[in-house]
Amino acid sequence: MLDANARALLDMVYRVGAPKFHQLDEDQARRSMIKLQHAFQPDAPAVASVLEVPIRRPGKGQGVLLARAYRPVGASPGRALPILLFLHGGGWCIGSVNTHDVMCRELCNAAGVVVFSVDYRLAPEHPFPAAVDDAALALRWLQDNAGEIGGIGDALAIGGDSAGGNLALVTTLWAIEQALPLPRLQCLIYPCVDIYANTASRQRYAQGYFLDQESLLWFFERYLPQPGDAMDWRASPVLAWDLLDRLPPLCLIAAECDPLVDEGRQLAEHLRAAGVVVEQHEYRGLVHGFITLGGLFPQASEAIATMAESIRRHLHNPGPNDG
Repeated sequence: MLDANARALLDMVYRVGAPKFHQLDEDQARRSMIKLQHAFQPDAPAVASVLEVPIRRPGKGQGVLLARAYRPVGASPGRALPILLFLHGGGWCIGSVNTHDVMCRELCNAAGVVVFSVDYRLAPEHPFPAAVDDAALALRWLQDNAGEIGGIGDALAIGGDSAGGNLALVTTLWAIEQALPLPRLQCLIYPCVDIYANTASRQRYAQGYFLDQESLLWFFERYLPQPGDAMDWRASPVLAWDLLDRLPPLCLIAAECDPLVDEGRQLAEHLRAAGVVVEQHEYRGLVHGFITLGGLFPQASEAIATMAESIRRHLHNPGPNDG
């Protein structure tokens, strides 16, 4: 049964006749997401500091990747803190560090870590694998340069919502493939993990539950324009069968009434069977996207507190750089 606030949101979207993402061009869709966040996100909490970080991409003329580092309230300036590398959602086509600014501030304060939010390149201007490359670059930069933002490079978690959850999982699998140090924890929020997933939830919630089937296809077509892209594990990470069992612990946040919920459940089941530690939290009656709409959904604050507790447990272990 739908949560009352979820029903109110859907009534607004569908009965008022607001256009869906697939009925808009990319610029319109991006503005629509900004309006949605402004309408239903909570007030932005204060943090100790916010630092804009440019990371130069390899190769001539590739420009810089921008990221934003948040430091929690109460953290002394000279203290090195663990890090959460965060990748925002938005179907690889919309969203930004700005649309997820409030959420990153909340996570930063609740978990007591530096949150490093990445403004990766968006499709269709920069289709697959541009976002994957940017996420991997951010991880490598943090591992080598964490001290520049007051962080601890070997006390790192990675996370993201929706498409950002996909990118977080893909980046961790990439680190396994490259024999690089792994994040200690993955925080995946209703991730898309299989582009061609044929699940009951993709059918059950195909229409009328915010992330309509047509909108999913709209995102997929822009992010993955080449034939066969969806069968690359960097797009559908569940296809990396030889790497999945080596993943670090997972904290999974899901919404019951979400077309992506079953693929998240299946991922959690597979990892748990392989011996990976999995914390699974599914919010009854909620729809895709609730985590950034805390002004409407009190469960968003609960989910952020749940992730923060997991991050603290995995990252705040005494070490030589963490006093």
